[in-house]
Order: sequence, then structure tokens, then C-alpha cells
Amino acid sequence: MNDLSTATAAAVTKQPTRPRAALPALCLTQITSWGIVYYAFPVLNPQITTATGWSATATTAAFSAALLVSAAAGIRIGRILDARGPRTVMTTGSVIGAVSLVVIATAPNLAVFTVGWLLAGLAMASTFYQPAFAALTRWWAPDHIRALTTVTLAGGLASTVFAPLTAQLAGHFSWRHTYLILAAVLAAVTVPAHALALRGPWPPAPPAVTTGVPTSTAGITRSRPFLLLATALTFSSFAMYAVVVTLVPLLLDRGYTATQAAWALGLGGAGQTLGRTLYAALARRSSPALRASVLIGLGGATTAAFAFVPGPYPLLAALAVVAGTVRGNLTLLQATAVTDRWGANRYGRLSGILAAPMTTASALAPFAGTALAVPLGGYPSLFAALALVSATAALVAWHTTPTGRTI
Repeated sequence: MNDLSTATAAAVTKQPTRPRAALPALCLTQITSWGIVYYAFPVLNPQITTATGWSATATTAAFSAALLVSAAAGIRIGRILDARGPRTVMTTGSVIGAVSLVVIATAPNLAVFTVGWLLAGLAMASTFYQPAFAALTRWWAPDHIRALTTVTLAGGLASTVFAPLTAQLAGHFSWRHTYLILAAVLAAVTVPAHALALRGPWPPAPPAVTTGVPTSTAGITRSRPFLLLATALTFSSFAMYAVVVTLVPLLLDRGYTATQAAWALGLGGAGQTLGRTLYAALARRSSPALRASVLIGLGGATTAAFAFVPGPYPLLAALAVVAGTVRGNLTLLQATAVTDRWGANRYGRLSGILAAPMTTASALAPFAGTALAVPLGGYPSLFAALALVSATAALVAWHTTPTGRTI
């Protein structure tokens, strides 16, 4: 156990009162929120563009704008979470999410459609992983890694559950009616779950661990380790999301079928679930800086392998699983990056600030990755460039230990 973990554990002399239903409720609401607000869109977008005549570029831009709103709103929401807890934030976010889908479903033009997605961005910031992580980090400390792992394992099922469900609905209804049905499901599941299951008392913030490092929010966010951590995770997120979006085109260019490419992408999702089960053991055996460097570096190595290994297909399928395993670990790395270095005292605010550039990078990666493939000379060259981005991020991550700590 590192110095920070020891100090944090010592500071927690009394186990916080945890609402018993919070963890299962958050597992359910993460599956539902991600599945409906996020993963339904790529399934429905072809039908949307066909039915409305709006370009795929325009509709995807509206969706990306939601991610940018989520990044900006997450900072303020983090402050509210630290002060008041998750119940009001996540319940209100669920209501906003349902309303945003109704606006999207009934939009008479592209402008209103975009407004609906901007509202959805507020819902994402209020109901996705960041507020759930803040709740679990405070309620479950110092055993929060196990709770975080549980909820991310559940969240990983969002696309597995709702992508095929959305496709089934779209086969029987228009995209507008499908979104209205999904809005009703979102409201029926998440609003009461957040309102009723997150009613436990919000524990006071644990005392800041003072070992010669800044303890104020401004002092931490302006410190060299925090800025380097934000840089490393932002570069890593950009490379990771660009790889996910462009893996199918890469395999298609190499002569594999659309079915084979889709299976490779799906195997990556299975790998993510596997990776999340391994993170707790990894966290016990490594320091935060070493863990960040190794995981980000492994992400770059798998990306480089895709760039330079054309086949055979079973080898690429195995590589997809390995890449997914690394991505699954990176999700938990991001969730624990703040507490590993600065404790849980200002987790909501610090994680919101840390997540803002990462979310922005993930929003821009699909466009940037596709756009860069042409000038770079094809998808293999793009993957080689993304591997270099990850390698740079891994080197930066090595220098993210706050001064005065050996972690």
C-alpha cells in the first residue's frame, strides 16, 4: 500500500454510512444511461439521416457537441457533488436526459435536433461515470476500487444490452418513436433509482493529506503533476477513441469482411470487461505513476501492432481482445487517478477538471482520426501515428507523482 493510501485509510476511523441500494442502483443506471443516451445514437443515425435528409456529418456534429457540453459542465457539477452528494445531481440529470431525448425525437429541423443534444450533454455530465465515481469514492473509501470496478463492469454491458435493443425497436418503429420509447425507459428506470437509492447521508470530505504538496483545488490544478496527468490522459483518450472508431475501416482496407471487422470490434468490448476485473490486483502491486505509464504504453503497443501486423485474422482478433483489456484498465486508471495522488477530499471538482480535456479529446477523435487517415497515407500510417501519441503520453505519465510523495 502506498503512502497516500495508508494515510487515507488511517484518516477514515469510522466506516461511512452507505446506502445499501446505491451500488446495484448505479450499476443499473449506468447500463441504462450509457445505453440509451450514448449508444443508441450510432445505431439510429443512419435511419435519422435517411428519413430527414440531414447529413451524417451534421447529426454526428450535434452528438459531438453534447460531449463538449458534458466536458464543460462536468467541472461545475463536480463542485456540487463534493458539497451535496449525488442524489439531486443524478436525479435531475436523469430528468434532463429524458427531456432531451423527447426534444431530439420531435425535432422539426436540425437546429432543434442540436439543441436536444446540447441538453443531452448536461445529462451525460450529471449521470455518466463521473458522478457515479464521485459517489462511490466518498461512500466506499478506502475500499472504493472494488466498487468502481463493479460499476464499470456493469457499464460495459450498456452497448451489449441497448445496441441490439435499439436495433430491434428501429426495425418496428421510426427513429422518432424509438427515441420516445427509449426516453420513457430512461425516465422509468433512472429517475426513481437515483431518487430513492442515493438517499444515504453524504459523508464529510476526508481531511486533505498534507505531505508538502498543494491541498487547495487551485493549487493542485495548477501544479506540474496535475497538468502533466491531464496531458497524458488527454493524449491517451484521443488515441484510444480514434483507434476504436477507425479499427473497422483499417480491417476493411486490408480485405477483411464487414462481419470480421465488426467481430474484432466486439471482441475489444469483451476485452474491456476482462481488463476491469484485473485492475484491483494491478493497483495493489504498482505505484500510480508506474501504473499509468505501463497501461498507456501498452495501449500504444497494441495500436502499433495493428499498424504493422496485417494478419492472419485470428491473430488480429486476439490483438483486439488484448487492446480491449488495456482500455478496460485505462477506464479505472482515470477513475482512480485523483485519489491515488491527492486523496478524496476534492474528488468531484478535481475529477471534473481532469475529465474536461479528456472528454473533449474523445469528442474530437472520431473526426480527427478519420480526417488524418488520408494525408497520412492510409489507416496503417494513422495507427502508427496514434501509437506515437500514446508513447508520448506514457512518458509524460511517468512524471505525475506529486512532489513530496513516493507513489
